[in-house]
Amino acid sequence: MGIYQNRGVVLRRRPQGELVDGDLELVDLPIPELGDGDILVEVHWLSLDPYMRPRLNDLKGYAEPVGIGDVIVGESVGRVVESKSDNYRVGDFVTCYSGWQKYFVARDSDESIHRIVDSEIPLQAYLGAAGMPGRTAYGGLMHLGKPKAGETVVVSAASGAVGSVVGQLAKELGCRAVGIAGGDAKCRYVTDELGFDECIDYKSGNLLENLKAACPKGIDVYYENVGGDVTKAVAQLLNPGARVPVCGFVSAYNEKDLQQIETPFHILGALENPPEHRFFLVSEWDDQHAETTQKLAGKVKDGSLKYRETIAEGLENAEDAFKGMLKGKNFGKQLVKVKLD
Repeated sequence: MGIYQNRGVVLRRRPQGELVDGDLELVDLPIPELGDGDILVEVHWLSLDPYMRPRLNDLKGYAEPVGIGDVIVGESVGRVVESKSDNYRVGDFVTCYSGWQKYFVARDSDESIHRIVDSEIPLQAYLGAAGMPGRTAYGGLMHLGKPKAGETVVVSAASGAVGSVVGQLAKELGCRAVGIAGGDAKCRYVTDELGFDECIDYKSGNLLENLKAACPKGIDVYYENVGGDVTKAVAQLLNPGARVPVCGFVSAYNEKDLQQIETPFHILGALENPPEHRFFLVSEWDDQHAETTQKLAGKVKDGSLKYRETIAEGLENAEDAFKGMLKGKNFGKQLVKVKLD
């Protein structure tokens, strides 16, 4: 593939807590020759998401850990630049799990590749509000949270790619939407632009008292993204019959030993009357991928689903952006613009 020069970020050693220099490395990578049924995707946008951090540990989980020397896992939007497939043509835009690299050879039979059918919204939105985070928000809220009009829905990391969609969907259903976010600017965005009823700044102190004031009728649905002290505060206000979809608990992802931490399952399970709660994966609703994507893209298109992005330019800046995201330094969806010309 001589006309294309590939570069990517690989795992050099497993992080011990927070990532440090030398854990990841940007290197030149080969591009395999295409066989029948293969396509070559030029990556335009890369998604950075919290789930990537546990995948760097040598722990068995819902997915295999990234191997030493392997490209860091990640979803992207790209353009098909060469094709030996009857299903994809040169010029098609797709979402795929290319990982952190500029070019990616994929089999057309890979079920994680999806053609983008509506290009009237920004391509990168298919990595955010109209993409995996949006579908994660939709699936967890609708299928596990099952909110009803008049109920109170609380979501942590409310200004992020998943939480922002959760709150907006809850409002559409006639619920009271209360967000939890870090910092006054993020909280103002959640209420003033996204339309949540309230947003609590967990960094300002008095989290439990502020939550009580924002949720006078208690909490019926808690969409879990953070864990830790936030979960402990929410747990005290859960109503009988409450539902807690557990998307993740990013506050613990930089810990050296994830097997020793106190998870939301410990906190919720210790309650006298534990709420209905479980961890979930967006892939549970893969059969609804196209339908849900189309629904969310339509909302982005008509302006009823709002979002914000933080963009790093170039793969060489992906690692710093990833470190910052894990500490909440991003505002909204964290992306890397891979194709700069």
